[in-house]
Amino acid sequence: MIYSTTETIPGKEITEIVGVVTGNVVQAKHIGRDIMAGLKSIVGGEIRGYTEMLTEARDLAIQRLVASANEKGADAVVGIRFTTSAIMDGSSEIMAFGTAVKLKKL
Repeated sequence: MIYSTTETIPGKEITEIVGVVTGNVVQAKHIGRDIMAGLKSIVGGEIRGYTEMLTEARDLAIQRLVASANEKGADAVVGIRFTTSAIMDGSSEIMAFGTAVKLKKL
């Protein structure tokens, strides 16, 4: 499965738009990460625990987006975007969305 943030795939022709596909994850804070984040807020710097948590959540959202596109019979997903929103105190959602398409067969 090809997926891209661009509206086209270089060297490929889009023949059909299958539809919008999404993948999302709701991620909650971890008490251990919160303690480290509190310490980092005093001295500054990257909070690696949160960076890793969000990277894992983004990767899972992409996997779910690709699975949704596969279920619809798509060859690729173009125009992928990401959003993040707070769901409740201590948790947030990462959503990936894009347009599932079929490509011209060679």
